[in-house]
Amino acid sequence: MSQEKAAIGTVGWFDLTIEKAEDIRDFYQSVVGWNSSSLSMGEYDDFVMSAPEAGTPVAGVCHARGGNTGLPPQWLMYVNVANVDDSAAKCAELGGELITPIKNMSGHGRYCVIKDPAGAVIALFEQE
Repeated sequence: MSQEKAAIGTVGWFDLTIEKAEDIRDFYQSVVGWNSSSLSMGEYDDFVMSAPEAGTPVAGVCHARGGNTGLPPQWLMYVNVANVDDSAAKCAELGGELITPIKNMSGHGRYCVIKDPAGAVIALFEQE
């Protein structure tokens, strides 16, 4: 994710959460041309995928472990919000639900994953 302060309401990042991240990392490297770099998660590595010419990080390919345990295999979009606590409370008030509690993303900000009343899943992200 970028270090510049992101505009509220914009999409800031995409993660793909799946069981075998290495296999799908290789798939996307071949299909769309992304380059990958490892991101240590302690006992395993997730992957930051970058545009081949600019080298700009564009997405993550993540194992369904650690903080991603319990998430279904999917592309997860992170939307920038002004205050993740307020947005999570508003989600619940309007019939949505929190899929994960609000978590810290060290050095970046705070986030949670929600499900809207129709069942679609998205992440709310408050940048530091």
